[in-house]
Order: sequence, then C-alpha cells, then structure tokens
Amino acid sequence: MSERDYRSTPVADALGIRGVIDGLATDLQELRAGKISAVDAMARAHLAKQFFNGARLVLMAMKELDRPQKPATPAPLPREGK
Repeated sequence: MSERDYRSTPVADALGIRGVIDGLATDLQELRAGKISAVDAMARAHLAKQFFNGARLVLMAMKELDRPQKPATPAPLPREGK
C-alpha cells in the first residue's frame, strides 16, 4: 500500500472525493443488481472521470504554487555599436 499523502487529504476531503468513490461503488452494485442500465452506469463513470480529472488539476496547481520560485533575472541589454 502506498504512503498516504497528508498534504492533499484536506483538498480531497473538501472536494468530496470519498463520496464520489462511494457513489461509483454503489453504481457498480446497482448495475450488477439490474437496478440501473449499462448506459446509466457509463454516464456516471464518465462524469466521475471528469471530476477526478478536475481534482488532479487542482492538486497539480497546488503543487506548482508551493514550489519555490526562481528570482526573475533581467534579460541582458543589447550592446550598441556591434
């Protein structure tokens, strides 16, 4: 089992990722029980995929913002006379 990422846990909780995962598990059980159609299950899975893609982008943006920034260096001035 991989080590838990405690920095992203509050974000995951805020986005409700556990609820989406639980919903997908429920959808699979309902599909197997014949309570929802395969089309409904696929639509829900596609929505969840887009949700997870958005969550991934949020986490990547947070990581990028936390990275130490290099100080901006000015471009060298062009030499005159050459």
